[in-house]
Amino acid sequence: MPEYKQFPLSDTAEGLTEADIIAWHVKPGDEVTVNQIVVEVETAKAAVELPIPWAGVITELHAEPGQTVEVGAPLLTVDVDPGGKAAPAPAAAPAAEAPAEEEMKPLVGYGSKAVVTKRRARKGSAPSAPSTPEPVVAAVVPAPAPVVEEPRGGYVPLAKPPVRKLAKDLGVDLRALTGTADGGVITREDVERAANGSAPAVPAVSTVDTGYDPTTRERRVPIKGVRKATAAAMVQSAYTAPHVTEFLTVDVTPMMELREKLKTSREFRGVKLTPLAFAAKAVCLAAKRTPDVNAVWDEAAQEIVYKDYVHLGIAAATPRGLVVPKIFDADAKSLKELALALTELTDVAREGKTTPAAMLNGTFTITNVGVFGVDTGTPIINPGESAILAVGAIRDTPWVVDGEIKVRKVLQLSLSFDHRVVDGQQGSEFLADVGALLADPAVAITY
Repeated sequence: MPEYKQFPLSDTAEGLTEADIIAWHVKPGDEVTVNQIVVEVETAKAAVELPIPWAGVITELHAEPGQTVEVGAPLLTVDVDPGGKAAPAPAAAPAAEAPAEEEMKPLVGYGSKAVVTKRRARKGSAPSAPSTPEPVVAAVVPAPAPVVEEPRGGYVPLAKPPVRKLAKDLGVDLRALTGTADGGVITREDVERAANGSAPAVPAVSTVDTGYDPTTRERRVPIKGVRKATAAAMVQSAYTAPHVTEFLTVDVTPMMELREKLKTSREFRGVKLTPLAFAAKAVCLAAKRTPDVNAVWDEAAQEIVYKDYVHLGIAAATPRGLVVPKIFDADAKSLKELALALTELTDVAREGKTTPAAMLNGTFTITNVGVFGVDTGTPIINPGESAILAVGAIRDTPWVVDGEIKVRKVLQLSLSFDHRVVDGQQGSEFLADVGALLADPAVAITY
């Protein structure tokens, strides 16, 4: 008999309680294999693609794109024995070939133990005797009607699984319909009218709710996922840690000259060497001289925790909001290694593929506002840290050098720190060290 398993939404990162469905990569009737990506969800940490730990046939999707699902709730149902074609194992077969259900574990990091259900007996049918096994009969299953595949990550029409199955059976493309139910949901009647040729076809994009109200000329977007979590964290930080911000303007002409020289060297050939890599190296070196900026205030324990490592967060703007992935043990990396790590980190963040684990346990953060042409700002400290450095745009600026005015490459730095952990003197010394390392990278050999 068919065997159904429900694939639940598990806690993909510590403390998560819900996630939003971004896009389904499967639909009812699709065959899936072990570890196949079936859905993309957005948590408070990041967008995550979830693989399924079983093979079988998808029978039902329990949520629509844009819907919020709580941790533990089922995402989909899969028939792991489609058609009831599995025969009992031969008597001589070793027991190891048929592991008990409680011994089966998902092959991926997502998903908790599946909910296993059996199809209920139909009304009026006599229950089978447990002592007499039923013979296995090969069922003849008609081939499903061909349907147009929906583009991965693209528009997904709003319709319940039974309606999707009906459309598939009737050969109706849901993407060409306008739903008549609330929110543009497609109903059985919509599908039947389309099958009879009485439903007008419209561009699929017309069913997408953009939140725009033409009567008020306003657009409303629900606060969800990464943006919701970021907002809550920033409010908590602003009202918990006493922020102090200091500013420093630096002539970084020597750093830019060294950058151009290194770019032509054999070691850095093919490496994207940005000013941010120099800033990251400067922060790691300066933190060794002022460890307070890499410490954290533990309110519950009433302790200041000093970290003997630098997990460097890099604030990155993405279509889903601000994320801060980390370069772990950044203080142990060379300039080249930091440059490579920054390239990988930013590429992954822009694609929305940063994992929740990559955004945990930071000790210090850099935000590069200069990439937007901004000179400086007053950044808010990330929760669990004590300082954040904003790096501004590098501009050609008149600068006094040896009593003469010359055009130099100049940028502004701003450091916000938690005054419970970092005193004014410590914050000033750290910022001065970072500035000195960027103004003359040769200073690093004295540290």
